Amino acid sequence: MAGNIKVEIVTPEKAVVSEDAQIVVAPGAQGEFGVLVGHTPFMTTLKAGSVRYTDAGGKEREVFVSGGFAEALPDKVTVLAESAERRSDIDAERAGASKDRAEKRLAEDRSSEDIDFIRARAALERALQRLQIISSRN
Repeated sequence: MAGNIKVEIVTPEKAVVSEDAQIVVAPGAQGEFGVLVGHTPFMTTLKAGSVRYTDAGGKEREVFVSGGFAEALPDKVTVLAESAERRSDIDAERAGASKDRAEKRLAEDRSSEDIDFIRARAALERALQRLQIISSRN
């Protein structure tokens, strides 16, 4: 089915993306999924990762999301993210420093029940996802 689908990525602070896309691919909690115009409606949770889409002009776009929810409708995909950054807005130095801090915390404490360990693991995953997104720049 040819045509474009509206993609919106919003956080509690701002709208990050609102444009037409040919396809949207997102990191669902149960695995990556793709949505084209006319898709069957559904909702899902998201894990930290990359929302990729091809804009109406055929250009590949990428946005980091740190989790949240996605709703797919036949003509629209809405991502409600805890936080989101366009690839061009990701600060490589900050992401690297965050990765280093998380790795240091993980090396200090091996108790998987400890809340700091769980938060450090989540911070490391977010930092690695950001670094992966910026390293894939064309």
